[in-house]
Amino acid sequence: MHIEPFANGGCRSYLISCETSGRAILIDPEIHLVERYKAAIARDGLSLSYLLDTHTHADHFSASRQLGATLGVPVVHGRKSPAPFADMRLDDGEMLVAGDVRLVALATPGHTRDSMCFSAGDALFTGDTLLIGGTGRTDLPTGDPEQLYDSLFGRLLKFDPATRVFPGHDYKGNSESTIGQEIETNPRLQKRDRQEFVAMMRELNLAAPTHLTEALRTNMSGGITVEQLLSEAAHTVPFMSLAELHDQLARGANDLTVLDVRERDAFEKGHIPGARHLARGQLELRINDLFPDPTVRILACCEFGKISTLAAATLKQLGFMRAVALDGGMKAWKDAGYALEV
Repeated sequence: MHIEPFANGGCRSYLISCETSGRAILIDPEIHLVERYKAAIARDGLSLSYLLDTHTHADHFSASRQLGATLGVPVVHGRKSPAPFADMRLDDGEMLVAGDVRLVALATPGHTRDSMCFSAGDALFTGDTLLIGGTGRTDLPTGDPEQLYDSLFGRLLKFDPATRVFPGHDYKGNSESTIGQEIETNPRLQKRDRQEFVAMMRELNLAAPTHLTEALRTNMSGGITVEQLLSEAAHTVPFMSLAELHDQLARGANDLTVLDVRERDAFEKGHIPGARHLARGQLELRINDLFPDPTVRILACCEFGKISTLAAATLKQLGFMRAVALDGGMKAWKDAGYALEV
């Protein structure tokens, strides 16, 4: 069995493969590493059998659904996962087979209700249940310190001390550990008394993950992230630079209408000279009244360049095929020293 780790920030994912058959399983794929996974699979001539999430992630975005759809590979979750898009759900003790690789599921709730760990040979993929020098937190939705204690002390720490540990996160540059090393050196595992461990976990007072709500929403539902939404919109529209717009306005270009999609109060405090106003929230309802000619060339602008990208993509969908988005926004326009109209 070959194990290739991937890291993005503190997030860890693993491509494990059978060296005889080339069959492989990808554990906890992360959305920003999609092209790296594809490249590794192509480089080694692997055939991906399964995409596997150890639990519902609250701090990053899973790539399982996206990769499953593009590669035609089944997505596997634990039985208690809330995600409706899972193609297969594993119960405790069940196994995934990929060539000579036998990956056994272990129900290990605590970090989340649906947390699973996976054992293959001398390797243990612990998700966020057991980390190197730490454990998963239990203060996020469906977390439970009592269950985490049972999962750690009743299951994982009973593995052979030589068992290699591959966690779902590491922020200190570690690649792997062993059960024996964690028993000896992991500070949280020194609290072997159940009540002391539970009290410790309840008193950690950790900051919430940056993308908590969005990560839970997308990972539980299979929806897309805001970043994906903006990326998809950006691929459908052309952009114009601040300097080019400034030059065209200075030349008196009469085939371009600037449409400011900010709220009215922001527009009235200062806008690009000659711009017309239509707030993004009213775009679909009022655009036909404002622009009866669908061949008009419309440049959408907003404060930072994100809402205008979505607005331009919407205009294209509505049939305004010459819609374009400003590369930047009013803040960049003002920072460049260009004139404003009030």
